Amino acid sequence: MTPPPYAIGVDTDVTALRDADHLLSDLAARLGLPEDVFGCTHLVRDGGRRRVALSLAAADAAALGTARAALTGQGYAVTDGAPDRSGRAVLYPGAARLTGTLTVAELLERSAIARVRVLGDPAPPDPGLPLVTREFVRPRWEDGELVLAAMPHAGGTLVPFEDPAPTPCCADH
Repeated sequence: MTPPPYAIGVDTDVTALRDADHLLSDLAARLGLPEDVFGCTHLVRDGGRRRVALSLAAADAAALGTARAALTGQGYAVTDGAPDRSGRAVLYPGAARLTGTLTVAELLERSAIARVRVLGDPAPPDPGLPLVTREFVRPRWEDGELVLAAMPHAGGTLVPFEDPAPTPCCADH
């Protein structure tokens, strides 16, 4: 699946991906966005200001027009287009159906994810290989495709590369 043709960028003061994920989900629920809308996070740096911007993309410009008006009314700076072409997808068609352990083929069938890339392996994974979703599947746009980076896990399974509960750097200091 290619990125939808209509997109808006939403500037935020959020600096952590986890907070951006929650904000994006909250905004989508409050705006009543349909399931076919893509919501992504984008790491942005303007001079010394680092933050996580959001994007919403849809096949229907009218859905984004309504979202733009609501977000602007809430004080957000909204622009045409996504901040970049490599957003990290939080909301996408089928995301809610990616729970538990699925085969690679089931993951691809149930969602807008076009392919799975296993870190360190140039070959595509076996479609029957189990993937433990951890209820946290965050693919990225790569060359116009939604791609999930995965890594080998215990018992011959895969897990998404991004951990849902990462240990902060220097947490034990």
